[in-house]
Amino acid sequence: MAEKAFIFDMDGVIIDSEPLHARAKKAALREFGLDLEVDDLYFAHYVGRSAKSFFCDIAAQHPECTASWETMAAKKHEIYLKLLTEDESIEAIEGIRELLARLKANGYKIGLASSSVLNVVRLVLTRFGIIDYFQCITGGNEVTHAKPSPDIYLLAAQRLGADPADCTVVEDANAGVRAAKAAGMHCIAVYNPHSGKQDLSMADQIITRYEEIEL
Repeated sequence: MAEKAFIFDMDGVIIDSEPLHARAKKAALREFGLDLEVDDLYFAHYVGRSAKSFFCDIAAQHPECTASWETMAAKKHEIYLKLLTEDESIEAIEGIRELLARLKANGYKIGLASSSVLNVVRLVLTRFGIIDYFQCITGGNEVTHAKPSPDIYLLAAQRLGADPADCTVVEDANAGVRAAKAAGMHCIAVYNPHSGKQDLSMADQIITRYEEIEL
């Protein structure tokens, strides 16, 4: 019998971090003289995608800024880590610990595939005391093509030793849902209002609470 696996996104699924990402991006842009009036709808377009996607587009739209996308992304990363470390109000999304415990008790392999870089992923999982649930952790800096490409989910499945068809992905963003389906995986989309208006219609199931997931 094939071993079943659950693979989780992180931002918006384990940590309600999209507001933090938006704050860090705005602060980073200001560091390079770009005090942009960007709204939540603009940021929603980049939910679940890499920092490279965001800052490459910014660089293309604002040629007056001479900083490279790599420099801007590094500054955003620095600011985000500071927020993540110092803001004591940040908590894991309600119900995620209980879901991970249920999955472990039922013999599922558990992996994580995040567009965030590995040091951020490990910081978040360690802070919440849940890192030991995960048999593999895959970061966005480990693949060439970011979500909605399936690369990161296929790499996570390979590391878990699971067939993609036996994997269930938990996502909150359109790009992530598309990546999971392109990888040939079952996808459960969790609605998170802080992730902006996301088209989750490609998911196999849409939920609002983790208690809705039946194993």
